[in-house]
Amino acid sequence: MQQAVKNKSGPSDWLAVTEAGLYCRPGGFHVDPSRPVPKALITHGHGDHARPGHAAVLTTPATGAIMRARFGAEAGAIEPVRYGEERRIGEVRVRFVPAGHILGSAQIVLEHAGRRVVVSGDYKRRRDPTCAPFEPVPCDVFITEATFALPVFRHPPAEAEIARLLESLRLFPERAHLVGVYALGKCQRVIALLREAGYDRPIYLHGALRALTELYVAQGVALGALPDATSAAKDAMKGAVVLAPPAAIGERWSRRLPDPLAALASGWMRVRQRARQHGVELPLVISDHADWDELTATIADLKPGEVWVTHGREEALVHWCRSQGIAARALMLTGRAEEDAA
Repeated sequence: MQQAVKNKSGPSDWLAVTEAGLYCRPGGFHVDPSRPVPKALITHGHGDHARPGHAAVLTTPATGAIMRARFGAEAGAIEPVRYGEERRIGEVRVRFVPAGHILGSAQIVLEHAGRRVVVSGDYKRRRDPTCAPFEPVPCDVFITEATFALPVFRHPPAEAEIARLLESLRLFPERAHLVGVYALGKCQRVIALLREAGYDRPIYLHGALRALTELYVAQGVALGALPDATSAAKDAMKGAVVLAPPAAIGERWSRRLPDPLAALASGWMRVRQRARQHGVELPLVISDHADWDELTATIADLKPGEVWVTHGREEALVHWCRSQGIAARALMLTGRAEEDAA
């Protein structure tokens, strides 16, 4: 069942929220659908946006590589589209521009009937050495996430959080620093930031992080020596950085590390209760999403006539938009996850 996005402007006539997600009628495609569809445009490779089973997929080359690595033959028939390359799909002009979220992440620009809609996917405005930076595109309708859309979420510079990690290594040279990181994007960004900060020692990886990290390297992201944490000698990991999925921090696996100091890199580490729940000694507020100031500044920069909010703290962002005289509404899309390591 298709339900039109009810707004007075033109795009409400050709964009609809269906059971599978956001559907573009004149193009005959969905954007980041939550279930298999005939044609999908995918913003990036995280599992709540990129799913297996679509018949045809258009996405960036890097996201296509991520989908093939994760889904194999179930990734669908992938047609890669470079940043800035324009395609015509049905009656709609489409192009992908960088979103600054993770490797290959894109905003999808839709133009039809004299109106421009930008579907941002997930994004951030901070510099990230592992992906292309966010590209602002003025539009009539901006479709945005709202993961951290509360004023309490104001992320410090990621470089300052990395400096805190390096200072902890200096203070506790006998302890392995076990850092929880999401496998796609956060892991590789933390490694790259450590390298930029001058940390040239081996960084040990949990096996679950290996495949996607090697994909980043194959895509041209230099990350240095990354030995396996499972096969390494215990003494070799004294005073070392060991990266693992967040769920592995408290698992039996971590007991083989020398006096592990638990850390977690996530925007949610701004919330102390979340750090306590994970048994985290060193919370690192490093997020791959826009914080409150970035979300509101982006909307102010783009000056859209309307803002549609896909997921997260929708009510707060909708309220802010309306207080600024900008029409806004929540799309209430289903199937978007709230990752602890966002």
